[in-house]
Amino acid sequence: MTENKNEEQTLENETIEESAAEAVFAEEIPAEENDGPVEKDELQLAHEKIAELEAKIEEMDNRYLRLQADFDNSRRRAKLDMEAAQKYRVQSIASDLVEALDNFERATKIEAENEQTKSLLSGMEMVYKAITGALAKEGIEPISSVGEEFDPRLHQAVMQVQDENFGSNIVVEEFQKGYLLKDRVIRPAMVKVNE
Repeated sequence: MTENKNEEQTLENETIEESAAEAVFAEEIPAEENDGPVEKDELQLAHEKIAELEAKIEEMDNRYLRLQADFDNSRRRAKLDMEAAQKYRVQSIASDLVEALDNFERATKIEAENEQTKSLLSGMEMVYKAITGALAKEGIEPISSVGEEFDPRLHQAVMQVQDENFGSNIVVEEFQKGYLLKDRVIRPAMVKVNE
């Protein structure tokens, strides 16, 4: 009888285990069916998030590259500005001195009648040469005009004449000297041009 009880109990245990297993499997199947779309949604959301983050990274990289280019351009511009400032540092004083040179030239063209005036004029010529020498050291040179072809960048035509001794578009006379600072015109020469 004990054997029968043991067998019945074993059968009961197996039946309970089978029922529990069936119940577990029955619960898992619907759960798996429900998890399938949830997992797909989560996967899709993760892919969208990755794409969004990659787009932000690309935008940040582009912004960084633009900022780097702007910085390089700014640095290059500053360097060029400093070089130009160094190269043309005497331009403002040269513009003022050019007016003084005109007056010196006019004064040295005066006819001297006595020795005192002659010595004064020779002193003025020495000062004039000293000033033009100092300006030449800084790269300030007069523009050559008479006999040269008219160049609107260097010359300012104030008159036109018809002179057979000169070719067409040639400077005949210079009324006021022009000056260059290296490659920049401080003041154009005022000239008379042949037609």
